[in-house]
Amino acid sequence: MLPRLAANRLAGIRQSFRQTSRCFSTALNYHIDTPDNNSDLPWEFSETNKNKVAEILSHYPSNYKQSAVIPLLDLAQQQHGGWLPVSAMNAVAKVVEVAPVRVYEVATFYSMFNRAKVGKYHLLVCGTTPCMIRGSREIEEALLKHLGVKRNEVTKDGLFSVGEMECMGCCVNAPMITVADYSNGSEGYTYNYYEDVTPKRVVEIVEMLRRGEKPPHGTQNPGRIRCGPEGGNTTLLSDPKPPPCRDLDAC
Repeated sequence: MLPRLAANRLAGIRQSFRQTSRCFSTALNYHIDTPDNNSDLPWEFSETNKNKVAEILSHYPSNYKQSAVIPLLDLAQQQHGGWLPVSAMNAVAKVVEVAPVRVYEVATFYSMFNRAKVGKYHLLVCGTTPCMIRGSREIEEALLKHLGVKRNEVTKDGLFSVGEMECMGCCVNAPMITVADYSNGSEGYTYNYYEDVTPKRVVEIVEMLRRGEKPPHGTQNPGRIRCGPEGGNTTLLSDPKPPPCRDLDAC
């Protein structure tokens, strides 16, 4: 009885690990071969991106090629529609002349590297304290409900996926989301911030993207200019006065 229960439990755990939603870099750091993600599948940089690879490598000494791992992984992810199959990681390892495990270590550490398919528009909601206080959970709920997916799932049309990312550095404009646009591959890749968002506004942004439009990025509050206070500045209304004397000895 106990062995059978243990076997059933183990089978359930293995099945949960095979679900597509677990495969982002924020999930467990291991790889399971699938038909569209295994080391036997050929992968190489496009001719255009081979020139970019050479340009990236030129920034580093020839005996420190491994320093280019992060920008090369980013380029590979852009080319592959927003995610990194293991064969792409192997290709990067070959370029920088290191063991593949050295590249896997990087890809599994940084949450911006996706190890499972994402939508052409990958929506990331900031989940850190300032954004959470300002309603990021409601922002995420609005996106998931509107798109009919769970976190880290891709919509049936392949256009959208929703994930979470920790602090994006725009706390003064919380809450915020970012949109990684992989709809045109590495040639048209963009990564834009949308700040001061509301549940209604993020749905509007999604529908604009669906229509092929480019929503204005930055603050979505018409009463603010960039990070300035709503209604305009109340202090620092003129240029600061210069110091009375730049010659410290004379002062």
